[in-house]
Amino acid sequence: MLLGLDVPPITQLTNWPAFAFKGSSTFALNKVGLIYLMAMAITLLIFIIGGSRKKLVPHGIQNVAEVGIEFVRDQIVMQTMGSDGMTFLPYLTALFFFIFFSNIFEIIPFFQFPANARFAMPLVLALLTYLIYNVVGVVKQGPFTYIKNSIVPPGVPKLILPLVVIIELVSHFLVKPFSLMVRLFANMLAGHLILATFSVICTALFKKSIFVIILPFSFALLFALTGFEILVSFLQAFIFTILTAVYIGGTMHPEH
Repeated sequence: MLLGLDVPPITQLTNWPAFAFKGSSTFALNKVGLIYLMAMAITLLIFIIGGSRKKLVPHGIQNVAEVGIEFVRDQIVMQTMGSDGMTFLPYLTALFFFIFFSNIFEIIPFFQFPANARFAMPLVLALLTYLIYNVVGVVKQGPFTYIKNSIVPPGVPKLILPLVVIIELVSHFLVKPFSLMVRLFANMLAGHLILATFSVICTALFKKSIFVIILPFSFALLFALTGFEILVSFLQAFIFTILTAVYIGGTMHPEH
């Protein structure tokens, strides 16, 4: 505690007690799990309801669904995979919305936590991407050709080829999924810690009359950081989705 600031430890900010189901000692649900379930439910409802309202001039949820699909199609699929990638449009759209809603709960009262600040689900999503782009590569190119194209870049001098093969092997089959997971998890955790810290500072300043003159500035900064976290929630969903599309597109079109 410093100058009245009771800054909670990081374990208190990221660990949530589980609520066991009545009569069950096996199944339990904590706030993080609840956020994921709600993010999944919201994503499903948007497209189920939006798809059932096929009006010529969309509005409401139908408009949200159509704008979301068009955004993923034009800004992600067509930019990274071309028309061949339209097969993956439903998955990439669902991935984008699910990650975004999992992140945005950071600013929702009572929840105030981005579920992806825990690394389990980012790891699962990264491994799913890893599985998809490897399966697509094997199907499109054949297993041996795929492995060769993945780890043996064309035009590399034979003298340094063994070193390059090792680097490409580690990069393609280990670093890609790991970096996907870390990027999403670390950015959301860092943003959550910053918001929590400034919230504690604002609370302490509110209690200290001597600091009342700078209280409006601290609240303004906290408000700005909250807006910035909304942007980060969107950007992290976009980055994860577009990198997934890039990896899949790279195995579909190895010549690129």
